Amino acid sequence: MTPGCIVSEPGNASQYKTGDWRSQLPVHNFKKCIKCGLCYVFCPEACINETKEGFFEADLFYCKGCGICAHECPTGAIVMKDEEEK
Repeated sequence: MTPGCIVSEPGNASQYKTGDWRSQLPVHNFKKCIKCGLCYVFCPEACINETKEGFFEADLFYCKGCGICAHECPTGAIVMKDEEEK
């Protein structure tokens, strides 16, 4: 081991569904969507994926409800709604 350096095997957090604690979730209006992908680019959790139709949609198992996608959407196709209790 080199002094000041810790090397370990990289982990994978994809097995942990981190979206369980959010208070808001993104709701998409695909009629307004221009498929620009800005939501995909700006999502800090990388939980937005492109669909077969070319739209972008958040994977709610991993979305933490930060609202950055809605803020960056130039057409207002994404709005944040309160998460209902399950």
